[in-house]
Amino acid sequence: MTLHPTVDAVTRRIRERSGPTRSAYLQQIDQAARRTRGPDRMGCANVAHAFAGVPSDDRFRIVAEKAPNIGIVTAYNDMLSAHSPFQHYPDLIKAEARRLGATAQVAGGVPAMCDGVTQGTEGMELSLFSRDVIALATAVALSHDMFDATLMLGVCDKIVPGLLIGALQFGHLPTVFVPAGPMTSGLSNGDKAKVREQAAQGLVGREALLDAEIKAYHGEGTCTFYGTANSNQMLLEAMGLHVPGTAFVNPGQALRAELTREATRTVLGITRARRFAPIGQLVDERCIVNAMVALLATGGSTNHLIHWVAVARAAGIVIDWDDFSALSDVVPLLTRVYPNGSADVNQFQAAGGPGFVIRELLDAGLMHEDVLTVRPGGLREYTRTPTAADDGVTLQWQDIGASGDLSVVRPAQEPFSATGGLKLLQGPLGRSVIKVSAVPEDRHVLEAPARVFDSQEALQNAFKAGELDRDVVCVVRWQGPRANGMPELHKLTPPLAVLQGKGYKVALVTDGRMSGASGKVPAAIHVSPEALAGGPLAKVQDGDIVRLDAVSGTLDVLVDAATWAARPLAQIPPELQAANAAGCGRELFTGMRRHALTAEEGACTWL
Repeated sequence: MTLHPTVDAVTRRIRERSGPTRSAYLQQIDQAARRTRGPDRMGCANVAHAFAGVPSDDRFRIVAEKAPNIGIVTAYNDMLSAHSPFQHYPDLIKAEARRLGATAQVAGGVPAMCDGVTQGTEGMELSLFSRDVIALATAVALSHDMFDATLMLGVCDKIVPGLLIGALQFGHLPTVFVPAGPMTSGLSNGDKAKVREQAAQGLVGREALLDAEIKAYHGEGTCTFYGTANSNQMLLEAMGLHVPGTAFVNPGQALRAELTREATRTVLGITRARRFAPIGQLVDERCIVNAMVALLATGGSTNHLIHWVAVARAAGIVIDWDDFSALSDVVPLLTRVYPNGSADVNQFQAAGGPGFVIRELLDAGLMHEDVLTVRPGGLREYTRTPTAADDGVTLQWQDIGASGDLSVVRPAQEPFSATGGLKLLQGPLGRSVIKVSAVPEDRHVLEAPARVFDSQEALQNAFKAGELDRDVVCVVRWQGPRANGMPELHKLTPPLAVLQGKGYKVALVTDGRMSGASGKVPAAIHVSPEALAGGPLAKVQDGDIVRLDAVSGTLDVLVDAATWAARPLAQIPPELQAANAAGCGRELFTGMRRHALTAEEGACTWL
């Protein structure tokens, strides 16, 4: 299939733009790959320290037999339901490695926080920067430099991007990502959202709300909506960094355990076959474009307009929101998964899942097929689904076939929408993005007076007081990376949805994040530059008419040009700035806030 001209053009301009930084990156990992392996290169005391804690048989294999040694980086903790299954993965991996004449060590652990737990609290202000902390921790884990390959154990929001950024600093190593899968379906996402809206209106109390939440989030695995965590898994499949089809197999299944063993076999297969597929070579501009296309085709999390910019930069590749926007204009929307539909990820998997989407995109010429993956068969292997053979253990892959539910996944020739549902907005208020895949078409263009808030709590208080029962564009500023770490503002979704349900024209404009889970409410998010960095959101005043146009791609404020130019920038209230910097460990992130780049530059703190 001929590659779509827009996909080709975007890939070419990324390649040209990234020439110097990509060349420097490849030179760096090439130099690392040419070195003698660590156990043979390092001093005897270094080697003795590295293997003092492993069984003597493993020590002999590594040193005398020069057997491959796999470094495991794990994000295990039992605070995150998605990561609690990882507790026993290292033992399973080590046993499989030994069976194959190799070894494995837990190189290190990385922190993993749950946005669902910290939502609306001070802890959420550490969330975005936890990605870079995870990247740093990954680098520390691998800095022992005693490994021939790596396995990355992580699933959720900032964890996968952080692991990926860290792994790319050791781009000479073959690397496979190992997920744990989603929890089984509980209370539907739609029913959960209804109870949240009822609670926002005071129609139900805490007891009913807590009961609904517990029924929705009820066991091990990722949350079942298509947010950042599950978008991570879709993107890793599209990048060829998983064992094919492993993303959405539930924890506890025999198939899940066998797929983890297969990850061990896969990474050893690269090492022993001397097949040149280290992660730094695998993640090239074509691979990044494939991830972007998969995100758009599935209506995935807008967080990745920040995270994948940072991931690409870690591999010397420079992308921006113009690239996402150009691809969105030609990539069809092939899935309807909550919050862009009623289905959850288990229903998505049953209807065809990532394999169906990747096949459709490849066949339509919307993805690069000529890419490296961790499997010798290339990206076509990711269009099939894994099953256990009759013995219950041996893995086999079978064709996906037709969509199992056309209300959930559709072929590229019959999409839900001809475009990816993501729009770049730009104008006097800066550059931002909006996810319109779940927004009713009559809300794609909206004009209303602004009401300016300095915090999400202030908006919630105004809602409770009945001050927002009208057409309104809620501007929430001082929410960017430098101001307070750019927390997600999900607590705003229920009240805004209630206002929209009453028939008012309602939109949100913010330099904060919403993860794309704003659903049916128009939300211009990630506004850059942020208010604290002198962005124009700091000029907006109550009553200014704001026009959000997702059709033409504009974000405008209808104020006389001379008046707007003369208007001074508001300053963040000193008490708010002080509050943002203290408590819940936020003091330790002062340097990250100070040095963070813009959202469009990945909010990176390490460049």
